[in-house]
Amino acid sequence: MSGLLGATPIRKKYVVIDPTIRFLGHAQRGFRWRDTLVAFRSDPHRKRMESMMVEARNHGLFDGYIFPVHGRRGLMGNLTVGGRVVDLSPVELSLFDAIAKRLFWKLLELTDPEIMAELVSRVEVQMTRREMEALHYLADGMTSNDIGKVLDISSHTVDWYMNGIQEKLKAKNRHHVVAIAFRLGLIS
Repeated sequence: MSGLLGATPIRKKYVVIDPTIRFLGHAQRGFRWRDTLVAFRSDPHRKRMESMMVEARNHGLFDGYIFPVHGRRGLMGNLTVGGRVVDLSPVELSLFDAIAKRLFWKLLELTDPEIMAELVSRVEVQMTRREMEALHYLADGMTSNDIGKVLDISSHTVDWYMNGIQEKLKAKNRHHVVAIAFRLGLIS
């Protein structure tokens, strides 16, 4: 939405508060622009979000949809369509979602085959049963002491497992471990 309005969004820093972009970070499937304001009803930037949407309407962008494209490493891109108000049925939303994914991967394949190959390559992460148990408990928010008590091992042993998991996933810290594990489907 921001790019179609010229320099105004850059000057007003709309990208920081744009509810559609902020909602995109959490979305698993396509969504309607106007539905994003509901998710941020108690946000301190709510008034700026509303005025941004009014300004978009003044430029002919009355409503639209965004269809996220995810890969193993999380959000990869999106397809955004906007203009006049159009009500899409659930079937049409699913079709646009499929088109967005197909189009994204096809464009990537045509423009940069090396990156495409890297993104679709198999992810080989071999973890022991104990590492998987520790990872699941970590994802549930448990500390090393908590995990140690549940698994009947010392917190130092838990830390040893966590260091191994972090190394295998090439993660920067434990929060990053959980994020990568979710993206790879190791935990849900």
